[in-house]
Amino acid sequence: MKVILTKRVPTLGNIGELANVSQGYGRNYLIPNGLAVLADDSHKKEFANHKRRLTKKIEEENSAAMSMKKKIDGMVIELIKKVGANGKLFGTVTTAELSKLLGEKEIEVEKKWITLSAPIKSTGSYTVDVKLFTDVIAQFEVKVMMDPKQAQELKEKQALAEKSKSKKKESTEVEEKGEVVEKTEEEKHRETVEKIIG
Repeated sequence: MKVILTKRVPTLGNIGELANVSQGYGRNYLIPNGLAVLADDSHKKEFANHKRRLTKKIEEENSAAMSMKKKIDGMVIELIKKVGANGKLFGTVTTAELSKLLGEKEIEVEKKWITLSAPIKSTGSYTVDVKLFTDVIAQFEVKVMMDPKQAQELKEKQALAEKSKSKKKESTEVEEKGEVVEKTEEEKHRETVEKIIG
């Protein structure tokens, strides 16, 4: 069943666009809720009249989309995320999350309008597209960074690991020389902890 959209329907398209939908969806939801009108041969005249009426509405929607595009283009959104040992994020950055972040900047964008070229699963910079209207696509940048607290913790752990490696090397050199050195309680405790941690 072909219908002409009288309002923007995110899953189908914008005002004035022709959409092919199932009979039930068209007759039970779109048409009764004023989201679309029937567009078949018997309604060609109605279609032409309706298209004329929609032209003004389409122009308004298009200009609103253009002004929103100006706000979004070039915008940079920074995200602080927890990162695993392999450099990957715990979870992914979702379109719903990006929609919410844009909303906080007073730019109302539905998550369905946002498209990611690939899932955001690691730190770095990503370009995100937002389809605001038929031919109006805005772009903004998302910078995903590691949580500074977590970065500090990782640096400390790495420094500790390097320190323990140098101590192990020293003890190996002493053993090779044949010297017997009694370990302190603290060294024994540290070795036990290192064995447990891996």
